Amino acid sequence: MQNNSIKNVVATGIGAALFIIVGIFINIPIFGNTSIQLQYAVLALFASIFGPIPGFLIGLIGHGLKDALQYGSLSWFWVLASGVVGLGIGLFRRYYNVEKGVFGTKELLVFNGVQAISVLLGFGLIAPLGDKLQYNQAWDYLFAQGAIASILNILTIAIAGSLLLGIYAKTRTQAGSLTKD
Repeated sequence: MQNNSIKNVVATGIGAALFIIVGIFINIPIFGNTSIQLQYAVLALFASIFGPIPGFLIGLIGHGLKDALQYGSLSWFWVLASGVVGLGIGLFRRYYNVEKGVFGTKELLVFNGVQAISVLLGFGLIAPLGDKLQYNQAWDYLFAQGAIASILNILTIAIAGSLLLGIYAKTRTQAGSLTKD
C-alpha cells in the first residue's frame, strides 16, 4: 500500500509538472482565453494509469500553477474543471485498462465517451457556472467559451490522448501473452 501511495505522489508531481510545461509552451489561442491545449492529453494518460485521485490533483495543481505562472491569477472554477476531467477519466480507468496492454476499439470508445462526459461536466457546466458566480459575466459569453473549450478539449483528448494511451498500451505485456518454452 505504501509503495502505491509513493507512486501516486510521484506521478502527481510529474503529471502536474508536465501539465504546466505542455500548457505553457504548446498553446494555440482560439477564442478569448480559450485555446487548444495538449496538456489534457497528458492528463488523460496519467489519470488512466494512476487513477482518479492523482488525475484530479494533476488537473487541479497543474492548471492552478500554470495559470498563476502564465497569467498571475486564477479562475478557480476553470481550475476545478481540469480536476474534474482527471477525476472522471481516472474513475472509469478499469474499463480501458491500458496496463493490460490492450487498447482496442471497445476501450477506445469507452475512454472517449468517459472523457467527453467529464470534459462537458467540467468545462461545459462547472466553469461557466462558476465564472457567473465569481465574475458575473454574461451567460452567452460564458457558455460560448465553455462550449468551445469543451469541444477543443474533447477533440484534443480524443486524438492526442487516445494516441498516447494506444502507444502506452503497446509497451505493456498482455496478460497471458507469455508462454514457457
